[in-house]
Amino acid sequence: MTVQLVRDGLAADIALQRTESVPTFDVAVLDIGLPGIDGFEVVRRLRARGGAMPVLLLTARDAVEDRVRGLETGADDYLVKPFATAELVARIRALARRHAPPSSVLSLGRLSLDSATRRARIGEGAIELSVREWGVLEYLLQHAGRVVSKQQILDAILPWGDDVTLNAVEVYVSRLRLKLDGADVAIRTIRGFGYLLEAAA
Repeated sequence: MTVQLVRDGLAADIALQRTESVPTFDVAVLDIGLPGIDGFEVVRRLRARGGAMPVLLLTARDAVEDRVRGLETGADDYLVKPFATAELVARIRALARRHAPPSSVLSLGRLSLDSATRRARIGEGAIELSVREWGVLEYLLQHAGRVVSKQQILDAILPWGDDVTLNAVEVYVSRLRLKLDGADVAIRTIRGFGYLLEAAA
């Protein structure tokens, strides 16, 4: 699993708004006792915007009223502290499976990415990608045939303000070009605009 951490309720609300416009993550795990606005309010705002991302609430409160309030606000699951890490992981996986889209495979040419299993293939052969290489390639595949800017790519793979420059995107694209040899796809640089993923001529 790839995890992004935010420190308070307002940052969580902003992060969820950004991932609604550029789908990035599968599940939100929220502590109820967040500084600023609490977890209940973060969930309420998410659902008021029509956001469908599954939410798991964590809390030290074990009162039935708190659990009922969390679920009625729009949370999908509720876990009381202390808990075993294995149970947390199992609940996250269950939520992700329940809300997964019908097809998780993106493909172009001989290249295919399965976002459910996190496997990348060229034909029948597997290729190894770092987390950020995966994010860049997945975003390019989702927008195949369209030009996307470095900033759009950066916002998609690091949506919550990680300290990474636009030049890093060039590095990831350069690595991907080497790894995609034989995939019958090309990542073209459109000078002044960004990148275009398309089937090789």
